[in-house]
Amino acid sequence: MDETERVMERKDEMPECPEDPASGVPASGDPAGVVGGGAHRWRKFALFAVLLTIAFALPLLALIRHALGNELHSHILLIPFVSAYLICRKRRDLPEVSEASWWGVALFGFLGAGCLALISVLGREALSPNDFLSITTASYLCFLVGGAFCLLGSAWLRALAFPVFFLIFMIPLPDQAVSSFEHWLVLGSAEVTNFFFQLTGTTFLRVSQTTFELPRIGRITVAQECSGIRSTWVLVITSLLASHLFLKSTWRRGLLVALVVPLGLLRNGFRIVTIVLLSIHVDPTIIDSALHRSGGPLFFALSLIPLFIVLWLLWRGERGGGERSTLNIEH
Repeated sequence: MDETERVMERKDEMPECPEDPASGVPASGDPAGVVGGGAHRWRKFALFAVLLTIAFALPLLALIRHALGNELHSHILLIPFVSAYLICRKRRDLPEVSEASWWGVALFGFLGAGCLALISVLGREALSPNDFLSITTASYLCFLVGGAFCLLGSAWLRALAFPVFFLIFMIPLPDQAVSSFEHWLVLGSAEVTNFFFQLTGTTFLRVSQTTFELPRIGRITVAQECSGIRSTWVLVITSLLASHLFLKSTWRRGLLVALVVPLGLLRNGFRIVTIVLLSIHVDPTIIDSALHRSGGPLFFALSLIPLFIVLWLLWRGERGGGERSTLNIEH
């Protein structure tokens, strides 16, 4: 046996370096800057998240109370659970190697600290309870994402981009944003109502941008209560989630989300015109009935029908396109 064969034989007899069962990375050590095994990463991040939550315990408890008592922000309680579910769905597809991103840590750490500094500069008394919770929740999430860049790594954060982004809906809409969005929805709903009145041949006089004079019931005003801001905001969140779960192409996802606000305006106009026409032609007291005061959930449910129809059409078109592409490749 020559020297070369003896060397190869000794090399074959050398034991292989065992792998970490959680990550598949050799246990001899990770390269510099690479986060360790999967289970170990989650344990470290879970400990960090618990400590961070304890540090923000008071504003987070106030956020829970706020969500329980505010219809516009009642969805906040569900957001962490939805994000956790989405993360669980992708946990088996996470890359084995994920390097810590110190740029991500620095950026989100700076943003989190900036939010706290903003409260200090403006003063707690100058902020409404809602705005205070918006800023503190944003700070909490920034520190959480910064810790994820350090402990989970940038590759994992890229793979989990949507579940992490979805956490932004934990932040209450600031007062100014609510006011502006509500005002815009009122004006848009009034325009749609005007169109529906013309379409149905209803006799009316438009007194102002949001006020109409009608037979039998007199003047009606499209007020802030008619804006449908809560149901529209929930539709935005629902459409984002549905597009992520059921659609793959970016333009189809964007189209579904873009249709939400026009759909919300059509729902508002349809609701107003339905109540007005019933009041004119059936019973004038309907304008003050429960259908007017508490009929929002019914019309919201009706607005989900066209949303899901559009989603189904987009999903079917995507699926059909994929099948045609496959057939073309095979031929």
